[in-house]
Amino acid sequence: MKKILIQLDTDPHPSSFDAITAYDSQVDVVLGFAEVSPENLDGIVQGAIFPRGPDGLANTAFWVGGSKVRDGEAVFEAAQKLFFGPFKPSIMLDSDGSNTTAAAAVALVRRAVKLKDNGAAVIGVGPVGLRTAELLRREGTEVTMLTFPPDTMKGSHRRASGIPVAEEAGFKVVEPESSDALDAALAGHVAVFAAGPAGTQILRRSGWAQEGVRVVVDYSAAEPVGVEGVDRTDDLEEEDDVLKLGALAVGAPKMKVQKRCVQRMFEEKGTVMNLEGIYDVALEVL
Repeated sequence: MKKILIQLDTDPHPSSFDAITAYDSQVDVVLGFAEVSPENLDGIVQGAIFPRGPDGLANTAFWVGGSKVRDGEAVFEAAQKLFFGPFKPSIMLDSDGSNTTAAAAVALVRRAVKLKDNGAAVIGVGPVGLRTAELLRREGTEVTMLTFPPDTMKGSHRRASGIPVAEEAGFKVVEPESSDALDAALAGHVAVFAAGPAGTQILRRSGWAQEGVRVVVDYSAAEPVGVEGVDRTDDLEEEDDVLKLGALAVGAPKMKVQKRCVQRMFEEKGTVMNLEGIYDVALEVL
């Protein structure tokens, strides 16, 4: 029986990136659906779970993707409500790659420095930043989330829309008024994660090359990179007693985690790959 992955994408076109990753994970067939929402989901899910019967669902799984994370979360929850009894296939949520990216980065940093009972700073209150903070909190880390200083942003600056989401999740959010204020706010944090927009340098070298910081992570690979002095390929390279982890050095492990998560869904029917499940896989494979 062929392994079929149902791609539930919230964008106008199903992600080619996700489809290629699925095929590279030994999936036989990918069925992609675009502009999926909780309102138009019923027919897709029911059409996928009934033809093979309960036993055949071991070879059918769902992947929720797309660029809009909140939309993906809504589809992920709605899809699971349509599963019932023995008709419960595996499902994964990785909209915008945010879950696998954060899981890979935190797992790598966890190997390099002690996170428990230490402080970590996450710059950026978007999806990747928030998921990074959630995983750090799971590790027993005291997390401070920070917004981008206005002097680093191109064009007009507005208050980050992710602040209420981060605060609702229980995180302290600091809004530095300048890059100097950001530098000062990072002092004493053992780990610093920069989750900024592509092509924008949000953190100067002076922010991470200070006493107490042991590792700095940059998620942005576009030019200019997000952190001054961190190369895309830095794989926990040490400089001035600080370990540097660049975006491409996060990207390769992230792909390894993502592929393993897809494989795991076909190994045990009913597997739910949310952020926690994906992080568990990251801890196993990295």
